[in-house]
Amino acid sequence: TSHPRDMSEEVIRTVAEGTHLCEQFHVALQSGSNRILKAMNRGYTRERFLELVATIRRYIPDAAITTDIIVGFPGETDEDFEDTCRLVEEAGFDSAYTFLYSRRSGTPAARMKDQVPDDVKHARLQRLMDVQNARSLCINRAFQDRTVEVMAEGPTEKDPAVWSGRTRTNKLVLWPQNGTVRTPEGSDLPVQPGRLVHVKVTAPQTWLLKGVRTD
Repeated sequence: TSHPRDMSEEVIRTVAEGTHLCEQFHVALQSGSNRILKAMNRGYTRERFLELVATIRRYIPDAAITTDIIVGFPGETDEDFEDTCRLVEEAGFDSAYTFLYSRRSGTPAARMKDQVPDDVKHARLQRLMDVQNARSLCINRAFQDRTVEVMAEGPTEKDPAVWSGRTRTNKLVLWPQNGTVRTPEGSDLPVQPGRLVHVKVTAPQTWLLKGVRTD
């Protein structure tokens, strides 16, 4: 689920105890300001959201947590925006989908006063992306020299000799592809989309991990 009010401890525990579930949660924050969350009618507070993040970390310390954030919602002040930046730092999201608020006819927000000027919204979005990108890079750098299990997706469009895949926490991984993959039964099979391979991370970046096959 992506709505915090639907993410219960039972759901988190089920993921932690499950054998066929991956350790990645996408939970939409939207704003780190209680005042703006109330105006959005989100049904939770920043404190409740941070409790949810702490619960995920308690059950699954290595889980990846991603989110959605809107900047420039009507009435958002500089302090409201700073609350969002502070929460992003505290929560430690692996990545965030960030958006500018856009006025949509017929919605309650479109009729609200104090619409935020476009130039202010764009400046805030850039600042938020800078904060999140720094956090994402810090998290990914922790994978340096680690070997991760990756489900192969196939060759990249830019270079067919380079393959891409995803880790259990949905990290994008790129590696030069060659040879076969050894199965648990000891057979050597050509790598195909959907097969699991192991990649040693040699160059972590903000949005992806680059490495070399170890199997």
